[in-house]
Amino acid sequence: MALFRWQYRANPLYGRFCDLLHRGEGRVMGMEDIPFLPVSFFKTHILHSGEWNPERVFTSSATTGVVPSRHDVRSYAWYLETAEACFSARYGSPADRAWLALLPGYLEREGSSLVGMVDHFIRHSSYRESGFFLDDLAGLKRQADLLISRKAPVIVLGVTHALLKFAERFPSDWGDRVIVMETGGMKGHGPEMVRGEVHRLLRERLGTPVIHSEYGMTELFSQAYSTGDGRFIPGPSMWVTVRDINDPFAFPGYGRSGVLCIIDLANYATQAFLATQDIGRVYPDGSFEVLGRLDGSDIRGCNLMVGDLD
Repeated sequence: MALFRWQYRANPLYGRFCDLLHRGEGRVMGMEDIPFLPVSFFKTHILHSGEWNPERVFTSSATTGVVPSRHDVRSYAWYLETAEACFSARYGSPADRAWLALLPGYLEREGSSLVGMVDHFIRHSSYRESGFFLDDLAGLKRQADLLISRKAPVIVLGVTHALLKFAERFPSDWGDRVIVMETGGMKGHGPEMVRGEVHRLLRERLGTPVIHSEYGMTELFSQAYSTGDGRFIPGPSMWVTVRDINDPFAFPGYGRSGVLCIIDLANYATQAFLATQDIGRVYPDGSFEVLGRLDGSDIRGCNLMVGDLD
């Protein structure tokens, strides 16, 4: 509530948005009253709470003709601290893992928050073998097998299309010795697939019992992680709820589908209260599922796989 009051006063666009909804500071009595700004505003406006100059700028990937999102970063160190805290809450320190990253399409452009996070984890890993592999699938296979032989805790993290390509060319029997983590996204590399089908293919071809997932976006500083059961656990600075598709102030209840809305306390300097373009469900323990995308929303690099909306 303190952050809402601050951003209502310090972020002119958000303040105007709240006033137009008749949800000004004096009318918001609890969390359920807080308006969530659509993430699409990151495509059309510079969102700052307070006056400051950005250290760097995060931008989303975008297909031809689609305007990318822009998220100014007041403190890059703060973003990295948040990302580390979100990962550590689920898996322990990222420094204790060997990181093998397969992120084509992200490495070739500037401004990817995902690359910034993974690069930080790689640089601070206790394992010098950690690194990005881009299109070197054979090199990733060799490095993974080497680390496995040394009993190192390995995370192979990649975008969906790259992981599927790797699994097809280099079928393995990794078992639970490797965490395979997908970040979503086919991005024009074949038809979009249901997440369950993607995970089934990866499990069968790589011989792992489960496939993990990371949920993040350019507009958020915080991340959520799933350890294979389909439910994401938000990081400690992140809280997720759902709103009715047609009524932004109606809560459909736990286990019912709606628009995922996120409070990201780490976005204190930009915009913390965001309505995503994802459809999902939220559960009483704070976990959530991603079921698909709103009709008419832009194609993005992450979370494009559509599931059962019943």
